[in-house]
Amino acid sequence: MAPQKTQKKKVAPLPYNVKSTKAEAKKDANPLFERRPRKFGIGQDVQPNRDMSRYVKWPHYVRLQRQRKILRMRLKVPPAINQFTQTLDRNTAVQLFKLIAKYRPETKQEKKARLTAQAEKVAAGQKADESAEKPFVVKYGINHITSLVESKKAQLVIIANDVDPVELVIWLPALCRKMGIPYCIVKSKARLGTVVHQKTATALAITGVKPEDKQALSALVSAVNANFTEKSDEIRRTWGGGVMGTKAIAKVAKRESAAAKLAGKTKAI
Repeated sequence: MAPQKTQKKKVAPLPYNVKSTKAEAKKDANPLFERRPRKFGIGQDVQPNRDMSRYVKWPHYVRLQRQRKILRMRLKVPPAINQFTQTLDRNTAVQLFKLIAKYRPETKQEKKARLTAQAEKVAAGQKADESAEKPFVVKYGINHITSLVESKKAQLVIIANDVDPVELVIWLPALCRKMGIPYCIVKSKARLGTVVHQKTATALAITGVKPEDKQALSALVSAVNANFTEKSDEIRRTWGGGVMGTKAIAKVAKRESAAAKLAGKTKAI
């Protein structure tokens, strides 16, 4: 008996509205542009650029800055240290720096030129100008400012909020309150340093201004008193820190929701 021939089953045709992907691929293929798929195996195509900043080992000082910031958020910070987080608002700070920019102390070159001109006058047989009034300039140096505050000669004291170690200025707001001197805390010791031609400055003091700037100084003093001196009791009681991370907050929320569900079940029983 001859073997029966097996007939191959025909595949059902595609629906009318569905197009074949093979036909599309053939149709879209352009002979001018050859398709070269990349292979990222070892020794093959160059890997694409990726953001690897998460895996970078940052310099020691950067890690210290970040760790310090996180520690101050997590731990309970006493009021004496926490007061340095409350800085002067931006608009008032702009007015303040505009005013003290007018009273920058002279640079070394300016001082040298002034003394040279004075010496030339003396050498020519003329008298030096001793009758000229002493110019008003911003005072700096923590010891100098302390003596000015203790003798009540300072009219306004400006303290940086990022002094390290903070023990250098932690006592200065209390001293200003005791002596009745208006004070304010501003951002960046480097910003204060640029005023007095230094890299950084822990604090500055204004001892006097010209008659045309007295109104601007009095307006600044009233704004500073409203933000710092009048809120001294609140500042001395306010602790800082105690802010948990996102994982810890989620964990506590989950625990609280579980406890609430358990309490609901016990009430139902």
